[in-house]
Amino acid sequence: MAKKYIIKQNIADCIGCGICASLCDNWEMTTSGKAKPKKKEVTEIGCNKDAADSCPADCITITEK
Repeated sequence: MAKKYIIKQNIADCIGCGICASLCDNWEMTTSGKAKPKKKEVTEIGCNKDAADSCPADCITITEK
């Protein structure tokens, strides 16, 4: 069985800088000016790790399910 990863974001802490969306196609900017993941559960971390590591607000966490 493939591993699954859960992407969590503290939306209140998001500053809307867009770095995550520029680094990873799983992230998008919303009409509220903040970013959100398109998929909150993924089988490969991929660029989501880059998004989490680069977030200046440190509001993205990835955990193994």
